[in-house]
Amino acid sequence: MGIGGKLRCLGLFAVMASTAGCHAFAPPSDVVETPNPPSVEPNKPSPPPEPLAPSEASKQLAVYYQRLQNDLLTQGLLRGDGGGPDTQFTDTQLARNFVRIALFNEYRDDSDFRNANSTVSKLRRWDDPIRMAVSFGQTVPYAQRDQDIASVRSYAARLSRITGVPIKFEDENANFHVFFLGEDDRRAFEPQLRQLIPTISDATVRALIDLPRDQLCVVIGTFAPGRSHYTKAIAVIRAEHPNLMRSACIHEELAQGMGLANDSPSARPSIFNDDEEFALLTTHDELLLQMLYDPRLETGMDPATAAPIARIIARDLMAQGAS
Repeated sequence: MGIGGKLRCLGLFAVMASTAGCHAFAPPSDVVETPNPPSVEPNKPSPPPEPLAPSEASKQLAVYYQRLQNDLLTQGLLRGDGGGPDTQFTDTQLARNFVRIALFNEYRDDSDFRNANSTVSKLRRWDDPIRMAVSFGQTVPYAQRDQDIASVRSYAARLSRITGVPIKFEDENANFHVFFLGEDDRRAFEPQLRQLIPTISDATVRALIDLPRDQLCVVIGTFAPGRSHYTKAIAVIRAEHPNLMRSACIHEELAQGMGLANDSPSARPSIFNDDEEFALLTTHDELLLQMLYDPRLETGMDPATAAPIARIIARDLMAQGAS
């Protein structure tokens, strides 16, 4: 199963046949013998191809990321509790974090993803329903594929509830692609990447193909010329990650793909913070997503216009006891 393949469906059919000796005899004259209909053997589905064995480089990456996850957990990081009494925040902090995360870009459009270079942006989000597809590289084990599909589907339903954006899964004509790729799969990803985004820059292609080891996952989005609503997004998640780190990548990249494109060191409790304290979407981050899709904001607003409205929305949400 190659990149873009569907979730496998394996059917098993058992066909039993036996033969035995018999003696011929003449039927009674008043009985008409009806010959047995010929047996039809059912068509057996072809079993899915076995995943390709990962290269030594991919195996070494898997060891590295497992050690990284263990180190982070030992330090009390990669939390999945959504925040608690130790992570209180105010409406002022929430509004400030929203402006920094939703109205700035973490990287330039032609970035190589090696050095963050925050730049001012207009408010970007989806104005149309999302059609999501999940695909895997040839080296990803089937059990891992099943687990990741379930994780993406569950999280996409949560994002849809928070934002109000309809999200359905559709392999054909998808506009939000989530790829789980091993090191070897990603090296062969360029033709499909260019097919999905014909206008993609060479710098972005090289960045995705030669993804540095400390870049755990990435998402890119496209827009119509002169517009600020997303038309397509592609998330790439390393298949070598252990379970929790893959879940963390699903949470961050899909949420960033909704329009929260930047990180902020002051955002807490948040996955939009490079300190890796939180692995999974927090209550603070849910509020950011609610703010992003609040009808009082409009796609394409600049920071100066959006910031005062964001402060009002943040105040309203916090008054409802959101924290």
